[in-house]
Amino acid sequence: MNQYDIIIIGAGPGGLTAGIYAGRQGTKNLIIDKDLAGGLGREVPEMENYPGFDNISGLELIEKMKAQATKNCDLHEMEEVTEIAKTDDEYRFTVKTSKDTYQSKTIILATGSSHRQLGAKGEEEFKGKGVSYCATCDGFFFAGRDIIMVGGGNSALQEALYLKNLGANVTIIHRRDEFRAQKHLQDMIKEADINTILNATVDEIKGNMLVESVVLKDTQTSELTEMPINGVFVSVGYIPHTELAEQLGVNLDESGHIIIDKDQKTNIDYVYAIGDVCVGLKQWVVACGEGAVAATSAFTDIQ
Repeated sequence: MNQYDIIIIGAGPGGLTAGIYAGRQGTKNLIIDKDLAGGLGREVPEMENYPGFDNISGLELIEKMKAQATKNCDLHEMEEVTEIAKTDDEYRFTVKTSKDTYQSKTIILATGSSHRQLGAKGEEEFKGKGVSYCATCDGFFFAGRDIIMVGGGNSALQEALYLKNLGANVTIIHRRDEFRAQKHLQDMIKEADINTILNATVDEIKGNMLVESVVLKDTQTSELTEMPINGVFVSVGYIPHTELAEQLGVNLDESGHIIIDKDQKTNIDYVYAIGDVCVGLKQWVVACGEGAVAATSAFTDIQ
C-alpha cells in the first residue's frame, strides 16, 4: 500500500499551494482530485487582484500552479476519494479512492465547493440548454444574444463583464436592492452600461428545446413579469463539499463550513482544512495562504 506523510484532497489553488510547500519540506506527499486540477478556479474568466499579475485567467494561473506543484509532489487527477478511515498506527489514515488505497500520517482537506442553484422551476430541465453556471465555459455560445446573469456578488459582476465583452446582451438580476460586490466592480458595470434589475428573483425558466424566457418575481410586490431571454447564467454562491470531513467527525459551523484555527487545524488531530470548504473569505489568494499554513502545520506536527 502506498504510504505518504501528507495527503491533500482537492487540487484547487489551496491544494496545489499546499503541495508546493509540502514538497519543499522534504515530506512525501500526494494530491488527489476527483476532477481536473483547479476546481472552480478554472472557470474564473479574469482576475485583476491576484498579486503579481495585472490580469490573468483562472485557467492560465492553474496551469502555472499545477506545473510547480508536480515538481514537488504526486498529483492524481480524475480519482475520487470515497472514504477516509482512522487507524491506530503511525499512518493514522487510510484513504480509499475510486482507483486505489493509500495511507497517510496527515490529511489536508481542500475539497472546495460547488455552484449553488436557484431552485427555480425549469432550472434542471434547461441545464446545458441555456442554463449555465460557468461564463468561461459557455459564454462564447451567447455572443449577440440576450442573457441574464443572476447574482450580486463579485463573481456575478465579474462574469457579467466577461459576457458583455464577448458580445452578449447582459442584464443582471439581483434579489436585493443593492449589490454585495466590490465598488470597483459596480463602477465597471455602470461604465459598461450593463442593464440591472434589482429586487427580483427568477421564479421560472421557460422554453421548448432551449431557454426562451424567464419569469421574474418582484421581491417587494410579488408581481410576476415574463422576460424573453436566450440564456440564464447563475452565480448565487457556493455549497461547501464536507462529506469527507463529516466522515471524520470534523466540526462544521451553522453554514456548513469547516471550522479551523489559525494553523488550519480542525478539531480532529492531524486533519487540516483550507480554501472554500472552510469558514472565511472566499478568495484565491486566501486559499493559497491557507495551503501554505496547513502544509507547514502538518510538517511541524509530524516532526
